[in-house]
Parts: sequence; structure tokens; C-alpha cells
Amino acid sequence: MDTEALYLDDPSVREFEAVVVRTLEDPSRVVLDRTQFYPEGGGQPADRGRLHVDGREWTVADVQKRDTVYHELDGEPPETGTTVVGELDWERRHAHMRYHTAQHLLSALLLDEYDAPTRGNQLYADRARIDVEHDRFTESDLGDVEARMNELVTDGREVTWFTMDRERAERELDPERTRIELLPDSIRELRIVEIAGEDGPYDRTACAGTHVRNTSGIGAVRMTGRETGGSDRERLRFELEG
Repeated sequence: MDTEALYLDDPSVREFEAVVVRTLEDPSRVVLDRTQFYPEGGGQPADRGRLHVDGREWTVADVQKRDTVYHELDGEPPETGTTVVGELDWERRHAHMRYHTAQHLLSALLLDEYDAPTRGNQLYADRARIDVEHDRFTESDLGDVEARMNELVTDGREVTWFTMDRERAERELDPERTRIELLPDSIRELRIVEIAGEDGPYDRTACAGTHVRNTSGIGAVRMTGRETGGSDRERLRFELEG
């Protein structure tokens, strides 16, 4: 059974009910019929939190997606058929939402103004990095990027998402922006995340991560450094304040 991914529709929900449909041991894990816990993927770490029912409580220590979504617990799992309440570690989730949206904004900026396409990224709750194709960024460049990022945040641009058939997306959308080639061929329906621009989307990317609804929710951006990642590869690091 494939778990219903509630986080794809509304990532702001912090608590939900679900039914345990499968249990496993070593390590202790459960599969739920629906979940708000984001499984690790796309450079975004897994959510943490807890499950509880009738005075019993389990810490959700990890969440991974393979054939379905597995929630790793800190003790003997609840029985199959049990209805549980899941609660997210909201501070962690919200930080990931802010950083993931900031990464999309930064990817669009670097492509537009430096012709530097994104080739990878990694997010944490207190920092992030992005890998792009580019010769070398100077300290002056980093200052300009930081200033421009904060302008885009202050603009308060709307962030939306929708699904689209992969064949249609490959036919109609800009491949440099959507970065569809980074996704496995087995994914046939894509979730597209857009950041609004003045004349059409500022960014439009295939992504199954969680995001804030408006760039104003990102907070102040501070570029913290760069390093060369090989021939024509640069790694930029940034942090968010607030």
C-alpha cells in the first residue's frame, strides 16, 4: 500500500490522524495509510516528531521512502489497525520549508543572472548549500547575490504548486528551470513548484519538497561562503535569519 503524502498538499499542518497498516522490527518501523512526515529526499532531511495513542508515545526518529513511507520508532511499534496521532517537530519542518524555498529562489537567481544551472543541493535546519555549474564566484558576487536574494524575499512573491504529467512537462516547460532530468524515469506525474514573477513565474521547478507559501516567509538570507567543487563547479553556502 502506498502511503498518502499529506505534506504534498499542505505542509503547514502540524498534527494528523492515521492508521497503522504495517509494522516491522529491527529497526522498529510502521507504515501509515497517510502521513505528514516528510521522508528524506531531494536534498531535504526527513521530518522528526512523535506518534501517540491512549497514553502511549513513540518518537519518530527517521522517515524514509522506498516502496512506501517507513517511520522509524524508538520502541515496539503499535499494532496494525491502530489509529494514531502524528505530531511534527514543527521547528525542524518549518526550517526545512524556509531553506528549501530559499534554494529554489537562489537557483533561479543564479541561472538568470550568472547562467549557472543548479546541479545539487543539501538542506539542514540551520544552513544549506547549493552546487552549480560556474567558473568562480568572487566575494563581490556573493555580496550581490545576497542583496538580490533579500530583495526577492522582501518582494513577498507567492509560492504555489500543482501536478503535471511528465510527458507534458517535458514538452512544455523549460528544462533548465524545471530540472526534470534529475528525477528518476519511473516518476511519471510531477509536482511543479512555482515562485511568482512579474511576467510569468520567476522559478518553476519539479520538486516534491515542502515550501513556505510566500518568499517573505524565508527570512533574511546571508551568503556564508563558497568553494570550488571541481572543473566549472562552485558550491555556495547560505544561512537564514529570523
